[in-house]
Amino acid sequence: MAEIYLAGGCFWGLEEYFSRISGVSATSVGYANGQVETTNYQLLKETDHAETVQVIYDEKAVSLREILLYYFRVIDPLSVNQQGNDRGRQYRTGIYYQDEADLPAIYTVVQEQERMMGRKIAVEVEKLRHYILAEDYHQDYLKKNPSGYCHIDVTDAEKPLIDVANYEKPSQEVLKESLTEESYRVTQEAATEAPFTNAYDQTFEEGIYVDITTSEPLFFCQG
Repeated sequence: MAEIYLAGGCFWGLEEYFSRISGVSATSVGYANGQVETTNYQLLKETDHAETVQVIYDEKAVSLREILLYYFRVIDPLSVNQQGNDRGRQYRTGIYYQDEADLPAIYTVVQEQERMMGRKIAVEVEKLRHYILAEDYHQDYLKKNPSGYCHIDVTDAEKPLIDVANYEKPSQEVLKESLTEESYRVTQEAATEAPFTNAYDQTFEEGIYVDITTSEPLFFCQG
């Protein structure tokens, strides 16, 4: 088993979300990487700890990369000290590791996110200095209180994970050969097609629609 510690706003929803992911064997919530070694919920503003979820997972069933992709699915990586309606340093985003062997996977995913966003993200990456288990009433909060407050959609855990690294863009030479002239100009040169002329303009068939260049899934149409 391996573990990683993730801060992403209110830990009630984030714990419930990760508990639903196949390959995750256990979760807990606590307070990580503050200015002192001890704290509690009432002292967070003073001790500067982040509400954090401990994720214990089976590396044979789910990789650290996949765990991080699930994580980025439900956080706003550009938001500083705020997720959803929750504001304050305790709601900052962070990836806290114990094993330095995890760093290559962490930095790879972070850099991919920054390339997609076009700017540096606000997620801090730090070695776990300490983790104080939160009070009992915070543990599995949404399992005990199904209608309780949650700032994310925990059912996102059940949606297929799309890893952009699996959908490599072909070279320009290959695209010129495989696409029509119009498709090439629209997808590679920011050209605009005439209104209502696209082959899919009146297509409403149920199924997964994919990127014409990489085959990356774009959306699901339910007929």
